Amino acid sequence: MEFDMVAAALRQDAADVATYARVLTVTLADVLPPGSVTVEYERSLGDRLKGREGHPSRIVVRLGERTLSLTGGHRPVAEVHHEVRGVVLSRDQVSLDVWVQALARELVAQAEADARAAEALRRLVTGA
Repeated sequence: MEFDMVAAALRQDAADVATYARVLTVTLADVLPPGSVTVEYERSLGDRLKGREGHPSRIVVRLGERTLSLTGGHRPVAEVHHEVRGVVLSRDQVSLDVWVQALARELVAQAEADARAAEALRRLVTGA
């Protein structure tokens, strides 16, 4: 699986936090280890009264020593953290493009180690 193809597919599919949440929790569910993606939701009073989960406001992806977070709003805030045993060694606020590249790099590394992950990435890239 080529890094550039995965990054292009992620850029194409994601315009906001809600779309990334869908891509990471549905399309790439086979790629990611259980518990590696956390989605936080913002719920209005109407959402609470009607039992809806609300809309995704933040997504956190933990893969190895990297933690990638994307917080929604008018302008999404993307961060890449280097974390070892729960201790954050560095925290960088990056552009959305850099965040997508870091995510694609981690996903490709995951796919190289797991045949199911490679197949899920192929489906993302080809749209099948």
